[in-house]
Amino acid sequence: MKFTTSVRVRYAETDQMGVVYHGNYFSWFEVGRVEMLRSLGFSYAELESEGCVLPVLEARCRYRRPARYDDLLGVETVVETVRGSVLVFSYAVWKEAVLLAEGETKHLVVDRTMRRTRLPERYQAALLRTLG
Repeated sequence: MKFTTSVRVRYAETDQMGVVYHGNYFSWFEVGRVEMLRSLGFSYAELESEGCVLPVLEARCRYRRPARYDDLLGVETVVETVRGSVLVFSYAVWKEAVLLAEGETKHLVVDRTMRRTRLPERYQAALLRTLG
């Protein structure tokens, strides 16, 4: 199941060449991930209030075409893996029908002391439902 969020490229996100700075794609991945969780019925803040945080273990992005100032982009987010305390999300950034970038983040579910823990059942169930 894909979740799509729109973002518009701000001037501050571009470099001197008028192209989006590469690191901003990871911020958009986060926007996609947070909005996907919201669409599943809970917020990231709610998850944190229950003592769970999701630090990034790995992140990658492959850039295919440049995004530029004022482009309206779609960020597709997909849950790839929900296994114990490991979550993997994949992303695709589109401008209309053109793929600009694709990536992935891997997260570990930890408590406030940074100890590995399991995702609370209701959150895990919601994420698992997206796997089909």
